[in-house]
Amino acid sequence: QVQPVESGGGLVQAGGSLRLSCAASGRAVSAYAVGWYRQAPGKEREFVGSVRWRSGITHYADSLKGRFTASRDNAKNTVYLQMNSLQPGDTAVYYCVEDLGDGNGFSRWGQGTPVTVSS
Repeated sequence: QVQPVESGGGLVQAGGSLRLSCAASGRAVSAYAVGWYRQAPGKEREFVGSVRWRSGITHYADSLKGRFTASRDNAKNTVYLQMNSLQPGDTAVYYCVEDLGDGNGFSRWGQGTPVTVSS
């Protein structure tokens, strides 16, 4: 099954930064948006942020505003998540998910990339 592919996760010290990438499976010219979610061990998956392909409009979880920034490169069909001032509480598997503009909302999930923030 075609799905987006995340990359860029890894181990970083507290206070550091990482940039995640999501190579989308849908075409930027026709799809609607890409979202980022994360799931920490023992916790439910939570919304991180999203970016719309055409307008570049972004949305974020209130608790992450100012530290995380989503962006897109339409020519590369790729979405990014810049994460700054990382804390151990940001440790999680990060997923991107596509809204293909087909009425199904965020429906096509990647397999995730792990991020570990050490104190």
